Amino acid sequence: MAEEKISFHSGDLNLEGLLHNAPGERGVVLCHPHPLYGGDMSNNVVQSLAEAYQANNYSTLRFNFRGVGASEGTFDEGKGEQEDVGAALGYLSRLGLKHIDLTGYSFGAWVCALGLEKLELADRLIMVSPPTNFMDFAFLGYNKKIQLVIVGMQDEIAGCQAIEESLPRWNPEAGFHPIDGADHFYRGKTEELKRIINGFLGHAH
Repeated sequence: MAEEKISFHSGDLNLEGLLHNAPGERGVVLCHPHPLYGGDMSNNVVQSLAEAYQANNYSTLRFNFRGVGASEGTFDEGKGEQEDVGAALGYLSRLGLKHIDLTGYSFGAWVCALGLEKLELADRLIMVSPPTNFMDFAFLGYNKKIQLVIVGMQDEIAGCQAIEESLPRWNPEAGFHPIDGADHFYRGKTEELKRIINGFLGHAH
């Protein structure tokens, strides 16, 4: 699926992104893993999630957080990154999209969760490997927007059991999909990831 290079503003900063523009009013913003550990929008998991959404006729926007790639600014420990997510949602909204999912992988899931109360343009949050063993999720209470959580059963950064125990607090109605044999990086498991997203989008319309 073709994606075009775009840029948009987050405050005074210019951020780079890749946009796949599909007909209709559905879209998704995809947020990448930790910038200080090499995370960016070309990450294999982020790309796989984008492909799954594209196959379901969603417009997709994956972008580099501030300080990553050609995006201006510097790493801001999740604070400024929340603004970046809001700016990406605003970009899709201005394209006329009315139903926008927010999907975050690892650090991206944490940033989305941090900002969720403020990110009013997001209809739903899908978290892939929220890094509960690495970053604090104690702040996250009930939010009906949390609709799907995916984690690898061999993930040492996102603890499968801890996430399963937290899910009733986040949203007891949310789908929970542990992937057997998957670690934090989903090596050899991205097709399984796509199948879960396909199932979710197929049942969630």
